[in-house]
Amino acid sequence: MNNGFADRCLNHLATSPCNLRWLYTIIEKFDKEKLNMGQTIDALVRKNKERLAELEGTLGYRFTDLRLLQRALIHSSFAFEHGGLGDNERLEFLGDAVLDLVVGYLLMRTYGQMREGELTRLRASLVNEQHLAFLAKEIDLGAFLELGKGEDATNGRRKSRILSCAWEAVAGAIFEDGGYETTVRVMEPFFIPSLNEKKEALQIADAKSRLQEVLQEIYSEAPTYSIIKEEGPSHAKVFTVAVLFQGKTIGDGVAGSKKEAEQRAAADALAKKSWE
Repeated sequence: MNNGFADRCLNHLATSPCNLRWLYTIIEKFDKEKLNMGQTIDALVRKNKERLAELEGTLGYRFTDLRLLQRALIHSSFAFEHGGLGDNERLEFLGDAVLDLVVGYLLMRTYGQMREGELTRLRASLVNEQHLAFLAKEIDLGAFLELGKGEDATNGRRKSRILSCAWEAVAGAIFEDGGYETTVRVMEPFFIPSLNEKKEALQIADAKSRLQEVLQEIYSEAPTYSIIKEEGPSHAKVFTVAVLFQGKTIGDGVAGSKKEAEQRAAADALAKKSWE
């Protein structure tokens, strides 16, 4: 019965040239979609050869196997829409581990006297989603990504999660193509400029706990904090805070919140070491 219905439909189509043209258009469109669904990584490399070369120039590294770079740029949404074409998630997994090692090495080499706990916190601030997305935006990595239609339509090229994962995948691709030493060389120029900035931010953010640890260890006493001055309108207050130890001011800090002012006061005290 179903076959008979199909035959009648085909006979009806065959009676009209317009219907046949419509049928051929649908078949042609379907064939193109099948071709797109079956895209291979090699086809994408050929299609994107100039754009990939541009990204290589930005990274300062020319791939031996350009398919690795292309794979690093394929988001899972694009892979799903194109017949299960492999995505960048395995390279992302590799790159996550590689960046931990590379950035850890750069920190060890740069800060020879830094303690293990500080190194760990500093590394975490350099390889987290926010910072990797920042690096990706700096080189407009989003413009090179292969995204599904939905992700592309919802500003996926600017999403921190997608960009940070893509940066990890690119690092994984470089490691797979050129090895560890090459990855250090390529990644170093991107991370080195942020080292001192991140170090200073962490030192301020962690200054209160570090100062307390130092003073407790030496004197078995903790410092106290006092607001010395409070200026400005209610929506834009500026606080001046002093940190006191054994009745003496050992540091001060100014900031837009009490908490940050205390951290800056503690950082000032750690720098001066006036309790000694």
